[in-house]
Amino acid sequence: MARSGPEQRPAAQPRPAGRPRRNQQDLLQAAAAVFVTSGVDAPVREIAAKAGVGVGTIYRHFPTRAELVVAVYRHQVEACAEAGPRLLAESPTPEAALRAWVALFVEFLVTKHGLAGALHGQDAEPDALHRYFIDRLVPVCGALLDAARAASGHDALPVDAYTVLKGIGNLCIGAAADQRHDADMLVQMLISGALAHDVPEPTS
Repeated sequence: MARSGPEQRPAAQPRPAGRPRRNQQDLLQAAAAVFVTSGVDAPVREIAAKAGVGVGTIYRHFPTRAELVVAVYRHQVEACAEAGPRLLAESPTPEAALRAWVALFVEFLVTKHGLAGALHGQDAEPDALHRYFIDRLVPVCGALLDAARAASGHDALPVDAYTVLKGIGNLCIGAAADQRHDADMLVQMLISGALAHDVPEPTS
């Protein structure tokens, strides 16, 4: 009679791949939506209700509010970064892709403006998040600007990607608190200027 060994034991059933990550992504999307409507201090039970889970599930993934806020911020930055290549592939022109992307960027700035601010006092976290923000989004904006420049047939744009993002950020200040502040229109005007063929040199 053959001896039973490890090779004769029933194989373990494989776990569904990616489901825990999918669950976490769902929680982050729900938290982001709640933060927009109720602010970053919204009760955890409101986030849990939005996600269709128990409060304990939120705390299992994110034991503290700071961890949840950081995760939502990074999730939103990643979504904005990943949208760049997709829009470039799907849009009719590179300029259309650039304009669609900056519209998404404006939405991120206007609706998620309180995320990083909520972390003040959490050691160096805001600085680390700002570096992460710059490292992820400046190259995406740069690629879109380069594509728009190449399609226009002109050799150079008057500004670089960092300057464009900084300008967009400045134009979005106060937009969340002032319904008459049309950040989208102002930013699209900025993009028109960035893509202009003839830009006057700054005076000293």
